Amino acid sequence: MQRVRNKFLAILTLGVTLLLAAVPTPAYAWWNGDWSDREKITLDTSAAGANIDGPIGTTPVLVRLHAGNFKFDKVKPDGSDIRFVAGDDATPLKFHVEKFDSLLGEAFVWVSVPDLKPGAQTSVYLYYGNAKASAADDAKGSYDPDTVLVYHFGEKGGPARDFTQWANNAQGAGIAVDGSLIAGGLRLDGQTLLHLPASQSLSWADGQALTWSAWIKTGAPQPGAILFSRRDGANAFLIGVDNGAPFVAVTSAAGTQRSAPNAALPPNGWHHIAVVASGPRITLFVDGAQAGGLAVGIPALAGAAVIGGDTAAPAQPAATDQSSTPPTAAPTGGFVGEMDELEISRTAHPAGFIKVAAVGQGGDNGKFLTSSVDEESASWMSGYLTVILKSVTLDGWVVIGILMVMAALSWVVMVDKASYLSKLARANGHFLTSFREVAADLTVLDQGGAEAIAGLSGKVTAADKNMVRNSSLYRIYHVGAEELRRRFAGVRSRTLSAQSIAAIRAALDSGLVREIQRLNRQMVLLTIAISGGPFLGLLGTVIGVMITFASIAASGDVNVNAIAPGIAAALVATVAGLIVAIPALFGYNYLTSRIRDLTSDMQVFVDEFTTKMAEFYSGQAGG
Repeated sequence: MQRVRNKFLAILTLGVTLLLAAVPTPAYAWWNGDWSDREKITLDTSAAGANIDGPIGTTPVLVRLHAGNFKFDKVKPDGSDIRFVAGDDATPLKFHVEKFDSLLGEAFVWVSVPDLKPGAQTSVYLYYGNAKASAADDAKGSYDPDTVLVYHFGEKGGPARDFTQWANNAQGAGIAVDGSLIAGGLRLDGQTLLHLPASQSLSWADGQALTWSAWIKTGAPQPGAILFSRRDGANAFLIGVDNGAPFVAVTSAAGTQRSAPNAALPPNGWHHIAVVASGPRITLFVDGAQAGGLAVGIPALAGAAVIGGDTAAPAQPAATDQSSTPPTAAPTGGFVGEMDELEISRTAHPAGFIKVAAVGQGGDNGKFLTSSVDEESASWMSGYLTVILKSVTLDGWVVIGILMVMAALSWVVMVDKASYLSKLARANGHFLTSFREVAADLTVLDQGGAEAIAGLSGKVTAADKNMVRNSSLYRIYHVGAEELRRRFAGVRSRTLSAQSIAAIRAALDSGLVREIQRLNRQMVLLTIAISGGPFLGLLGTVIGVMITFASIAASGDVNVNAIAPGIAAALVATVAGLIVAIPALFGYNYLTSRIRDLTSDMQVFVDEFTTKMAEFYSGQAGG
């Protein structure tokens, strides 16, 4: 019994370990088994990464894909099967593709990452490899409602397209350029202007919260070059670069104010310029760092805006704040260079948001964004099974746990019983060979008693003694030998009456019954597993289906995606019940066949012993 308990505990421990390994965790789960590949993308805002310690919030993150970090041969040619999932490996993220070229091995994808945390690492999973998938781009969902204009400048020969929900497309086409900072860009020659629409969503109230950002590439230093201008009566708002130094200028009833001079930007390089207006303050950011500003708010502006220059002659400034330069004429020159990724929002984004854009969208973003080695769903185990196991409810796991205990117990019984029957068959065969050589004295093989078999008249070696001790035939024989020895004790005549032979036969039959009981011991556990396992699994399935339909009724969401995972998970309990019952059924039939053979051997031996007893010790033989 101690051996049985040890085996049971070992198999039960192994089963629990496998169960815990099968239960999916967020770090290793598989979002959807229809996708064969994924890679983990880590956004690092800690000190070791982008080093951002201020609030960020929900932000669009640019994911650059190239042959070094992405397997373009495993994705559809148009990239329509790519998906992005949050770090919990369960929440799909909004995204849209700016450019996808599988032939050149280059792609630019914008992913909306919710509530990006400062000073920490955030994980996002990129899934791909599903020939049946259709495109899931959602450009409008990639930006919050306060973002009213986003130009990627990827159009060729057409107006710049607004990727937000506000559809503020440019009025007229600019000069497109290939191979800009992020896919396509806009070339500005100082004369060709790009006009923005005068839409309601682009109207600014007095003191309007605002974030304006763009990437620019400057050429030779230009005095008073205008990147962006907007005028409405006496009010104006301008962003420009004066001899390489970025500035912001505001004209209102109080006059014109311009930010203090900054360090000139190195020419022929890309730089991120952002302006954030919050109440009575405007802040200028250059490459994610504050670079001055104005102690004044945005004036009311509702007219059309212009990129690349200024369309109106400005008035002379009337006043400046303490941080402004002395009154000078407002710049009017057109900007010569390139622009990419123009964004305008009706909210004042925090400094962390601006730095994420400056660091994450630039060409050198290795500290902020890293990709892991591609993972493959090796089999259906990490696909469909993961989806099913993730949907199993607590009651289902309880039923499955009980079934696992039943399975472990039945396996222990089968293994132990099969081993016992094999040893018993070998021992019986060994003993029967010696017994059939007995010619006169039936007690000769029982000289040592039940606990120590002595020599067996020299026919069994010392190495065979333990084997014979395990023989059921020997134990029955020992019963008969003891009966004979008791009757012959102190009597010279070695004859038996018919009544004595019948009494000894009854003793042999009782020994036979005890041996049959020993053979069938613990077999009831297999019958319980065979009959009880499926019913217990069915109980778990019924409860799971009830819970699934109850949750659907409570949520009111009736669709296949809502029903299928719950039903599939509920059926896991039935599968577990069958996994318990089917091996137990096969094992039970095999073991009962072995037990039946051994039982027949014992019955034959009882008849054989009785026959020899009658032959050796009957009255006629004694005469």
